[in-house]
Amino acid sequence: MRRGALTWRLLAIPGVAWLAAFFLVAFYAIVSVGFGNVTTLYQPVPHWNPLDWNVGYVWVAVKAVLPGGQTWDAFLRTVIYVVVAVALSLAIGFPVAWYTARHAGRWRGVLLVALVLPFWISYLMRMFAWTNLLATDGYATKALHALSIDSLLSSVGLLDGRDWLGGQHVAVVMALVYGYVPYLILPLFVALDRIDDRVIEAARDLGASPAGAFWRVVVPLARTGTLAGIVLIALPMFGDYYTPDLISGSPNTSMLGNAINGYVQGGPDKALGAALTLVASAFLLVLMFSYLRVLRADQREAQRA
Repeated sequence: MRRGALTWRLLAIPGVAWLAAFFLVAFYAIVSVGFGNVTTLYQPVPHWNPLDWNVGYVWVAVKAVLPGGQTWDAFLRTVIYVVVAVALSLAIGFPVAWYTARHAGRWRGVLLVALVLPFWISYLMRMFAWTNLLATDGYATKALHALSIDSLLSSVGLLDGRDWLGGQHVAVVMALVYGYVPYLILPLFVALDRIDDRVIEAARDLGASPAGAFWRVVVPLARTGTLAGIVLIALPMFGDYYTPDLISGSPNTSMLGNAINGYVQGGPDKALGAALTLVASAFLLVLMFSYLRVLRADQREAQRA
C-alpha cells in the first residue's frame, strides 16, 4: 500500500469513528426499539439481538402509512408538501444559480456570500422570523394583502381566510421553500459553474437557439448537481416536524415527522414511532439509490468520453 493512501485512510478514521458512534449506533438503537416490544405501560423493550426481533410493530407501521391507515393522511400530505416545495425551490434556485455561475461578473463573490449567510443562522431562528412576518400584522402579510395574493389564493382554494398561521397548507410549503432553498442553490451553482462555455457555444454554432442550447446542453450537464440538490433538501423535508409546528401548529398540516415525534416524545407508543422511522427511512432510501444510480451512469459516460 502506498504511503499516501495509508495516510488518507488514517485521516479518515476519526470521521468514520464519529459516524459509527453517533449515527450507526443510534440508528441501530432505533432499529432495536422498532423491532422490539413494549411493557404493559407501553415502555419500549428493545431487542438488541436480531434473532429476537419482533416484526409486529414494523408491520403496524407499514399498514399505518397505507391508504386508510392511521398516518396515511400525514404521509400523503408529506409527499405532496415535499414535491411542491422541491418544485418551487427548483423554480427559484435554478435561475439564481445560473445567474450567479454564468452572468454575475464582479458581483459573483457578493452573491455567493449572500447565499452562504443563511447557514450562519439557526434554522429555528429563521422560522421564528418567518412566523413574525406571516403574523396578522406582519410585513409579509400586509404585502401579500396589498398585492391581493391572499385573495388570489383564496379564490383558487389554496388559502382559507386571511390568517396565514392558522393551519394553512400554503404557509407550510412557503416556509419549507424558504428554509431549504439555499441548500439547493449551492450544488446547482457548482454544477453550472463547471460547464465549459465552449460546449454551449458549439451548440449555438450548430444552430441551436438560446433556449434550445439551455434545455439540450445545460440541463443535461447539470443533471447530477440538480439531483444532488433535490436529494439534499427532500430528505430533511420528509422528516421535518418543527416547520409545521411553528408555522401552523394545526393537525390539518401535520407531516409524517409530526406523527413520529408524537409517538417518540412522550407519546403512548415509542416502539411504533421507531417503526415509523424505519418505514420512512426505507422510503427515503429509494430516493437515495435512484440518485446513486444516476450518478454512476453519469460517471460511466464521463469515463467513456
